[in-house]
Amino acid sequence: MNGTSGLKSTLVEVDRILVIGCPGSGKSTLAKRLSQALGLDYISMDRDFYWLPGWRKRQRDEIDSLIAKAVAKERWIMDGTGLSSFHLRLPRAETVIWLRLPRSACLYGAISRGLRYFRRNRPELPAGCPEHLSLDLLAYIWNFERDAAPLIEAALRDYRLLNSTVIIRSRKAARRFAVLAHGLKGVA
Repeated sequence: MNGTSGLKSTLVEVDRILVIGCPGSGKSTLAKRLSQALGLDYISMDRDFYWLPGWRKRQRDEIDSLIAKAVAKERWIMDGTGLSSFHLRLPRAETVIWLRLPRSACLYGAISRGLRYFRRNRPELPAGCPEHLSLDLLAYIWNFERDAAPLIEAALRDYRLLNSTVIIRSRKAARRFAVLAHGLKGVA
């Protein structure tokens, strides 16, 4: 599914939404907006699972345990691509929103976020994790379509979520999607 077609059936009737995409694509922003519009609990992969204060990463088994507990809940929206945990999250997701923006938009998003929060915490990170940019992050963004997108497509196919995936290709479309979702509040 592309764009915002099927919005009513996609959003109003689902309780578990996964928002994925390249770093800098706006996953957290969209997930928080949809959380408010649809009354779903917002879960941040970075804040709630991966990172401890001081940019210390949790152990893999602890991450998986926390994710399994979170996805067992009935209603949520979760942002984060995290390919290594797709096996835990995709079976429970009813809808996937894939922010598949151009590389330039993701680079711009990551760099502008890095400047906006330079040496300060973003809201979706735990305390003690000040924002920083790295060449590794920029390289990951540069190569995301080549390296990660085929793995995402295969996982969506394997978990039979291709028909319940909304692909958003621009920030303007993401804003429009959030506005439309807000307008659906209370619609059954």
